[in-house]
Amino acid sequence: MFLQHLLAMTIAYFIDLLLGDPVDWPHPVKWIGTMIYKLEKKWNKGTQKKWKGVAMVVTLLLLVVGITLLITLLAYQIHLIVGIVVEAVIIWTTIAQRSLKEAAMTVYEPLKKGDITEARHKLSYIVGRDTDQLDEQGVVRATIETVAENTSDGVTAPLFWAFIGGAPLAMLYRAVNTCDSMVGYKNEKFMEFGWASAKLDDWLNLIPSRLTSICMLISKKPVQSSVRESAKIVLRDAKKHPSPNSGWGEAAVAALLGIQLGGINFYKGIRSDRAKMGEPHFPVTGEHILQTNGILTRTVLTFLLLLWIGGMIVEMAYARI
Repeated sequence: MFLQHLLAMTIAYFIDLLLGDPVDWPHPVKWIGTMIYKLEKKWNKGTQKKWKGVAMVVTLLLLVVGITLLITLLAYQIHLIVGIVVEAVIIWTTIAQRSLKEAAMTVYEPLKKGDITEARHKLSYIVGRDTDQLDEQGVVRATIETVAENTSDGVTAPLFWAFIGGAPLAMLYRAVNTCDSMVGYKNEKFMEFGWASAKLDDWLNLIPSRLTSICMLISKKPVQSSVRESAKIVLRDAKKHPSPNSGWGEAAVAALLGIQLGGINFYKGIRSDRAKMGEPHFPVTGEHILQTNGILTRTVLTFLLLLWIGGMIVEMAYARI
């Protein structure tokens, strides 16, 4: 079973490298987002909002996992190869390595030309913070932090769950992550209704985020310090992030590049003081966006390799029983 998942994941990885996320193609995440929007509009009112939020997540996951499981089982009934290919296509829709790198480059290119206004505009599409007053370093820092955080959220975490349970669990992860991005805010509107989405997303990212950080550290030589010193920085700084998981990728990238991330951000005019991660050996520049994209590429390859090693060990262990 693990071998089938590994083959499907690897095919999905290469499909993503080749095609990315075509804008005009139908995408399950868009359908999931529409479903979340409709359920939120219907249920996020009155009393018992927390339990209505739980009901929304349960309803969504039953539909998403049920449909995905049915499709994959039918595909495997036709033929093993058909099943692997169908599973690969589904997993492909849950990962976003190419689109994440391309999003970072849409910010880097105007920065390279000195067009800070356009860079801010492009950045506003990929981050939640206010971008209209950011200087060049602020734009670069926001881009790096987004790529660092989403290396796990957008690529390695869905691959991890695909390894555990194939396309159904990959889609489960993507559905929960989409829920969190839409309703998992700690504000008056979503504090109660989005509680279940936020908590479940935290739980599902607990292991992948830490494995991703490890893969970052072993896949690239640190610019300033040793791997051991970089690991110490990660262990020191990752827990400073308000998210229990996002800090692991950000701290690892900061340590590897010898830069400092975090600091003051504004969200709809409200100031947010984020803890700083890493040591400021070098000022943050546009070239660090390219280096972060490189870390993304190497990290995903390392992560995929580790999953293959783990999967083959498990398969051999089963074969001996």
